[in-house]
Amino acid sequence: MSRVGKMPIAIPAGVTVTVTPENVVTVKGPKGELVKAMHKDINIAVEDAQVVVTRPSDVKEHRALHGLTRALLNNMVVGVSQGFSKTLELNGVGYRAQLQGKKLVMNLGYSHPVEVEPVDGVDFKLDGTTKVIVEGIDKEKVGAVAANIRSWRKPEPYKGKGIKYSDEVIRRKEGKTGK
Repeated sequence: MSRVGKMPIAIPAGVTVTVTPENVVTVKGPKGELVKAMHKDINIAVEDAQVVVTRPSDVKEHRALHGLTRALLNNMVVGVSQGFSKTLELNGVGYRAQLQGKKLVMNLGYSHPVEVEPVDGVDFKLDGTTKVIVEGIDKEKVGAVAANIRSWRKPEPYKGKGIKYSDEVIRRKEGKTGK
């Protein structure tokens, strides 16, 4: 059995999970609704406030899909009940962010400001001018948008300038020693 896959998912109060015969899972909660099509070979059952994921055989593909399906379902349940967020920090002289409507506008040392449009279901918040918080109910979208923002200026190892995740540790290098 998959260590991840065999654990049932507890459905919190206020969250409903429905599964169609085609394995399309709909999760509704206080923060919104997520719909995702799961692999047809994996069995998903809703049993008294729990979601149980089972696989038909011990074929390698089914073993891999078992844990994956359970993790995806858990992320959907957590997303509609609590939501997900990623915090990014801007380090560098003159690096700052601001919101124009829902759009995020950042000055990152380029000759032009960098504008990032929010994806459906993802919102931006600012904590000061150097902290950007990306929030949403879909973990995949939140992570993708945060990675896109970070890709504009990845942190460099000498001074640590760039955009980094708040929990990311940058390995620093020593500069050249002068004679």
